[in-house]
Amino acid sequence: MTDSTAIAGAESPAVPSFPIPRKCPHHLPDGYARMRAEGLPMQRVTLFDGGEAWVVTQHSLARRLLSDPRLSSERTRPGFPAISPAERAPRPFRSLTEMDGTDHDVHRRMLIPAFTVRRIQELRPQVQETVDGRLDAMIEKGPSADLVGQFAVHVPSMVICRLLDVSYDDHEFFQALTQRITQDRGTLSADEFRQAIGQIHGYLDRLVTEQEREPGPGLLGLLASERVASGTLEHGELVSMALVLLVAAQETTSSTLTSSVLTLLENPAELARLQADPGMWTGALEELLRFTSVADLGTRRVAADDIEIDGLVIRSGEGVIIPNSLVNRDPAAFEDPDVLDVGRSARNHLAFGHGVHNCIGQNMSRLILEVSLRTLFERLPGLRLAVPVEELEMSAAGGVQTLTSLPVTW
Repeated sequence: MTDSTAIAGAESPAVPSFPIPRKCPHHLPDGYARMRAEGLPMQRVTLFDGGEAWVVTQHSLARRLLSDPRLSSERTRPGFPAISPAERAPRPFRSLTEMDGTDHDVHRRMLIPAFTVRRIQELRPQVQETVDGRLDAMIEKGPSADLVGQFAVHVPSMVICRLLDVSYDDHEFFQALTQRITQDRGTLSADEFRQAIGQIHGYLDRLVTEQEREPGPGLLGLLASERVASGTLEHGELVSMALVLLVAAQETTSSTLTSSVLTLLENPAELARLQADPGMWTGALEELLRFTSVADLGTRRVAADDIEIDGLVIRSGEGVIIPNSLVNRDPAAFEDPDVLDVGRSARNHLAFGHGVHNCIGQNMSRLILEVSLRTLFERLPGLRLAVPVEELEMSAAGGVQTLTSLPVTW
């Protein structure tokens, strides 16, 4: 057994700062390439507040750590690796993604029936209808558009609103707040972040109260009538569930959709393979999820106890960061990992996490992405960028790589 501090110190006496910004949404930061080249399974990094954490660089190690119950998701634990001042701000809720043990298991089981493969596939006609409607509106205003503002942010939001029974009439309100607490997070003070969280939490608090008084046909109404009414779920816990489902599902899915479109436009030979054989879309989606890995820094933990693994030691209270785009480009797991190959079998990627905290909404996200991408390129086979890729702007606040706009023409 070897202390991992000694290994990292022997190879990297200077502890680099983290996060490392990307220059392009689907190209690794230069610092990631250096980490890969050094070949260490974990490396020490320095965070914005001077604290340190471990960054995991190997796919196999990441999978084993994410299955280890000694790694905690509780953000309030000392040592949890925050990546911006806003993340240190107190919040009026604790979400499913921040729970461990029994609390996590109980709350997750309440949501699982709504997100099974079978249940989500039943939504396919509704998702197709939503995608067609947004494309109709975009094409009518064409022959150019901002794919983010006119398509990518709307489709996931409309689908999740329908699932939850949230009025889409309020979409401008909660989409603006969603952007503020995700894309703008890195520029907000703790007070500004707390205020934005409070606004969207207050909105959902009122919505849940209405569902408790008069349950609707969606998931919120079901949980209100079956769980809150019976006392197995508290009002505040349902509000927190609604917030995570509304915000996280919308943000990561829309970002993946936009980045996938850009990736395919920059890889025309791979796009041509899909257009020639639409049956490849389902498998190709896993490769796009691996390649884009937009929720790059969403997988963060803190050791609740000492962890010995592969001769390394993570001490209790030390933070662990598993950058999705880094471990999903591990050449030991994926041959030629920096090459997009839509025929690759990439199902074991970690874009949705792994272990008990794997993304509960991944089946819904897959359905939205597959229908959106396939339909977009079927209806607009000549789709192309309207500006040079160097002019595209990106936000990476909160660990999600987000294109703020994607001007296209057809």
